[in-house]
Amino acid sequence: MTPSATKADPTHLSNEELQRYARHIILPEVGREGQERLKRASVLCVGAGGLGSPMAMYLAAAGVGRIGIVDFDVVDSSNLQRQIIHGTSTVGKRKVESAKSRLMDINPHTKVEIHELALSSENARAIVRNYDVVADGTDNFPTRYLVNDACVLEKKPNVYASIFRFDGQATVFNYQDGPCYRCLYPEPPPPGMVPSCAEGGVIGVLPGVVGCVQALETIKVLLQIGEPLKGRLLVFDALAMKWRELKIRKDPECPICGNHPTIKQLIDYHQFCGIPSANEEAQKARKAAMQPARSDEITPRELKERMDSGDKPFLVDVRNANELDICKLDYDAWIPMPQFGDRWNELEKLRDKEVVIYCRSGARSGNITAFLKQQGFKNPRNLVGGVLRWSSDIDPSMPKY
Repeated sequence: MTPSATKADPTHLSNEELQRYARHIILPEVGREGQERLKRASVLCVGAGGLGSPMAMYLAAAGVGRIGIVDFDVVDSSNLQRQIIHGTSTVGKRKVESAKSRLMDINPHTKVEIHELALSSENARAIVRNYDVVADGTDNFPTRYLVNDACVLEKKPNVYASIFRFDGQATVFNYQDGPCYRCLYPEPPPPGMVPSCAEGGVIGVLPGVVGCVQALETIKVLLQIGEPLKGRLLVFDALAMKWRELKIRKDPECPICGNHPTIKQLIDYHQFCGIPSANEEAQKARKAAMQPARSDEITPRELKERMDSGDKPFLVDVRNANELDICKLDYDAWIPMPQFGDRWNELEKLRDKEVVIYCRSGARSGNITAFLKQQGFKNPRNLVGGVLRWSSDIDPSMPKY
């Protein structure tokens, strides 16, 4: 290569980069050629949260030339326990902007592209096709299926990970004719069956451990070295400090990557998972704010007025024990939702009275309200929006989580 050609080559490593990546370059599996391959590579990080934080930071530090970040959320103080790409100074800022600033500080040689939007059936394929590898760090089933299908249709490897409480898992989908997410999970669980991290919690270090595995697998795929987790699900139990490996087989009947695929384009994934989309939730919230609550619902403002007037209904908290340590209302009974099926008869004497059920956001309490109606209770009511809306509408000093 001539000196002039070297200067014109955007993948040529400068002296500063040679020094920066020296510990990579002396590895026979990487070398200068591998480091230049990383500089030419691009990775789309879906989510700038718990998993996306260490993953994106290590990809930038490793010298991946172009990193895309998809997220539409803002930094909240409750994120900082695990989302280490953000800091106290960025609370209230867009996560994509906060993440970009941190990545550019780690490595100014990396180009960071931000996609401040919710990934959807309308935009996913157009975004995914512009990257070599997709790393899925999302926390909800509709987006996981969406990312998987977009990767299969666009023929992109999907480096996947998920976390919950003290458990994590990671694998590489759609790589070298390997299985995809649908081969492992053909159908989503029923809505509400699997609690979110906001409801079930997550130990802050866990996404650091699993996100680093995700970053490492991404680099191995880009460099085509080692044995990526194709067809293998790595399962981590942080409490026991044990790793297990489960085999994943490609399903010949898989509707998108099987021998006779029936899914040829992206679908409505919220409908597929039976979960309202963010737009639907926002529309419902706007309607709820403009209209009086249904007979089986009560708003925080209505409940506060009742409490101030001395006409407080019987209040039941159905959250888990540790949630009470964060915030609570003046409840009359505490029956965690997992125990409700065995303990609901403790409310038998209230069968003909008004009973208000509340939880974090109104989802669990809505299910309990419907259950009590099925048991013949005359006037069970769900606190709309739960303690989150109580904090927004009534008491801003109440911590949100």
